[in-house]
Amino acid sequence: MSLPPEKASELKQIIHQQLLKMDVHGRIREVLAETVREELAPEQQQLSTEDLIRALRQRGIIDDVMKELKFVIDVNETERTLAPKPSTHFVDREPPVLKKTNIDPTRRYLYLQVLGGKAFLEHLQEPEPLPGQICSTFTLCLHFRNQRFRSKPVPCACEPDFQDGFLLEIHKDSLGDGSKMVDATTMLSICDPVHMVLIKTDTFGETTLVASYFLEWRSVLAAENGVTNVAVELLGVGTESKVSVGVLSIRLEMYPQLSKTLSSEITSTQFTLERQKTAEKERLFLVYAKQWWREYLQIRPTHNARLVKIFAQDENGVNRPVCSYVRPLRAGRLLDTPRQAARFVSVLGYERAAVIGGGSGKQEQWCTLLAFLCRNKGDCEDHANLLCSLLLGFGLEAFVCVGTKAKGVPHTWVMTCGSDGTITFWESLTGHRYVHRPINPDDPPLVEQPKPLYPYRTIGCIFNHEKFFGNCQPSDAVEVCVFDLHDESKWKPMSGEAIKSVCAPGAMSSVPPFPPLCASTIDAAVTSNEIEVQLRILVSEHRKDLGLSTVWDDQLSYLLSPALAAYELERTTGVCAGNEEFQDAVRRAVPDGHTFKGFPIHFVHRNARRAFATCLRSPFCEEIICCRGDQVRLAVRVRVFAYPESACAVWIMFACKYRSVL
Repeated sequence: MSLPPEKASELKQIIHQQLLKMDVHGRIREVLAETVREELAPEQQQLSTEDLIRALRQRGIIDDVMKELKFVIDVNETERTLAPKPSTHFVDREPPVLKKTNIDPTRRYLYLQVLGGKAFLEHLQEPEPLPGQICSTFTLCLHFRNQRFRSKPVPCACEPDFQDGFLLEIHKDSLGDGSKMVDATTMLSICDPVHMVLIKTDTFGETTLVASYFLEWRSVLAAENGVTNVAVELLGVGTESKVSVGVLSIRLEMYPQLSKTLSSEITSTQFTLERQKTAEKERLFLVYAKQWWREYLQIRPTHNARLVKIFAQDENGVNRPVCSYVRPLRAGRLLDTPRQAARFVSVLGYERAAVIGGGSGKQEQWCTLLAFLCRNKGDCEDHANLLCSLLLGFGLEAFVCVGTKAKGVPHTWVMTCGSDGTITFWESLTGHRYVHRPINPDDPPLVEQPKPLYPYRTIGCIFNHEKFFGNCQPSDAVEVCVFDLHDESKWKPMSGEAIKSVCAPGAMSSVPPFPPLCASTIDAAVTSNEIEVQLRILVSEHRKDLGLSTVWDDQLSYLLSPALAAYELERTTGVCAGNEEFQDAVRRAVPDGHTFKGFPIHFVHRNARRAFATCLRSPFCEEIICCRGDQVRLAVRVRVFAYPESACAVWIMFACKYRSVL
């Protein structure tokens, strides 16, 4: 980046004043004289730059300067959050927010620059967007060793104009000795890839997973000057996992520069050894899984029809053991309780994997966690895997259950085993919880049996990150299943060691590390107000088309807030509270001889027009919005509840009061 001459001179002046203020020149002269006097022989009065830098660092002068001189990062260019922007305008109307951050010169960083894309042929005919025009955008999301990044949205095009840089710290404190400057040999042993996920957001705010790629960054360790350029070919997902969707130009650079680079033979040998080790572990596990399956079928031939899932395909079409999709996940301070975690997972969107062509067949695609979180929506398996991981993080004994719902539709849900033997089912798509009480088929007919409230019909297997059990009871009907996992006549276990060999963190380079959850970037109050204003306009226009005038009652609108808060509290905790106060307030606000009607509805998106169209399809809501009568007053209240990953629960309540005329 080049600066105008006046800006460059101004910057030089600021730096010069800062150095004078700290008397850096005087301190360097003192160190220079002292070093020459103490460390050099009389006949050798020449001092190299490296000697001087080392002496300055030993005396803490460089650290003092670095604390005072701060680097500036453009937060809009490199967002560390994962929330999609609410706006799909490709022109960012907000001024860039500059955030200061200290860069520690004693730590090692990988600077990854995305220098544009090409050959995104699906967008070959895409017209050039006009300034300010809403258009579809691409966003690149990255995860590396517990660090998350998000690029600025760029318009979809055959050659998308990605121009972003990401500073990745090689050693986070939680993942190694961050106080040391890691050398090339140590970095070669770090096999964590940079996981890159490309998301497309259309003009309606709907997200699509375009590509998921694992970048091998360690080639930079053998590059001259510690800089290398890589052309990354992105392949599609699901049924298109063998089709190229585009190419990204990426530049990798080590900071500070490596004093000693490795030879390309060493890096290629390391990669080959890792691949061979992974392939051997996968082969041995496959041999074991086949043997386990043969034994399982020998118990009862009808087991062949049960939903026992040992492997599942990810978004790239790679078969992986199902246990690798689950891992204890701690949400830090973003989620406080297991039930809040269940609510968070339920407000992430539900969408089945797309199938090309007709038919009722379901396309199988279990997404990696990063791809699921970046899209903010996924299939029931993605929801169940995330919920199970969060419940494990909260210290519960949780399992993902694979089985069927009504009409034999395949489904996954989560189960927890209490220390007292209580079995609880958690529906990850709704957040509902059900206590399981098995029916004993041998009981006499007069014995009253518990009536199942859950929607599940059969169960074939259960698993988590360490265990896998196949259901070998005479019937796989959930209502008669006994969940005594220690009884091998009811549940056939897999070897824990075999699962650990391929699913434990760091066991294989092919199993992607789990990313941390990111806090929401949605301002709940501002978003609630924006949606409410839009809905008022839509209601007024709709009534105007019907020849009706609209008078809003702001006080009545405000009185609806406690009801919306109570609805969300009930969804999260199962406890209903505050209803009496709401009813009392409404009674006081509605005069004698008047009628009050209210209609609450819940969404997991923030599109006001879409929500309004859905509301009009309900006869109860349409009756309120199109209310005719004497002294009609309308009210609407919106309350957005923000969750991690910028997921949100949106509650809307329409209400009206009018004078009853008999």
